[in-house]
Amino acid sequence: MSLPTRRSLTALAGATLALGLLVACSDDGGAADPASGTSTTPSDPSEAGTPSSDGTDGTDGTDAGQAPDAEVIPVYYVGDTPQGDRLFREFTQASGIEPLVAAAAAVTAGDPVDPDYRTLWPSGRFASVEQTEDAIVVEVDDEAWLSRGSLDNARARLAVQQLVLTLQGVVGERLPVTVEHDGRPAATLLGVDASKGLNARPQLDVLALVNVTEPAEGTAVKGSITANGRASSFEATVPWTIEDSTGEVVLDGFATAEGWIDKLYPWSVEIDVSSLPAGAYTFVARTDDPSNGEGGGPTEDTKRITIE
Repeated sequence: MSLPTRRSLTALAGATLALGLLVACSDDGGAADPASGTSTTPSDPSEAGTPSSDGTDGTDGTDAGQAPDAEVIPVYYVGDTPQGDRLFREFTQASGIEPLVAAAAAVTAGDPVDPDYRTLWPSGRFASVEQTEDAIVVEVDDEAWLSRGSLDNARARLAVQQLVLTLQGVVGERLPVTVEHDGRPAATLLGVDASKGLNARPQLDVLALVNVTEPAEGTAVKGSITANGRASSFEATVPWTIEDSTGEVVLDGFATAEGWIDKLYPWSVEIDVSSLPAGAYTFVARTDDPSNGEGGGPTEDTKRITIE
């Protein structure tokens, strides 16, 4: 197997990292190439090495406005939910920089397009990131990153999951993430035990229960919207609304996900917006809440859109 050489984040600092929204990406578009150990398009690590779980639109996970050398990558960020801090996925583009390096930089930079998302990582960057035959190896430059610093235990663990899910999503495999410092194995990352490698936890423990892939934040649409994402919602029902600039609901409906009990499943719906005047709106997808708020209320993910 031909394996990539380690690349320094410092050496690649001049390359372009286009942390922009991806407008025309299928929900889990793309599959890992088992021969090379790399991913041609982003993949959810829970579906690692498989084609898109909802790949019905025939897209290749790229946008018509994407630069020829740009590669689409998934990045996980933290957002607020009724269950506390959880992870939301956002797609972005990396141009002129290796995808793993770009993804790690996006996690630590904490500059998502969606203003509701953020990172838990302290400022700084990894010295290097590489994929080997059986692991993803990150080298820590700042020894302070080996301990959790000001993070409490729960946030430190979620920050580590933010990194693990992002890097696994880029390569399209559930490879463990191992940590090095000064060229030697490190036993911890942000105070979390890394001695046996860091692995993804079950989705329902760390992910927000609904996540919108399309429309992406800031999308301009005309005539209709193809909305899709992932959810684990009661009886697979994913209610949605479109609100105008005053917060009034002007359209509503629901999508049906492919499942709901054990993990997040894809959902998709086509929405006719031709009756709405041009202007600024917000698309909201949420989980169904049979408790009527007694359990903390539904999880929501919102995207600002413009109808032309």
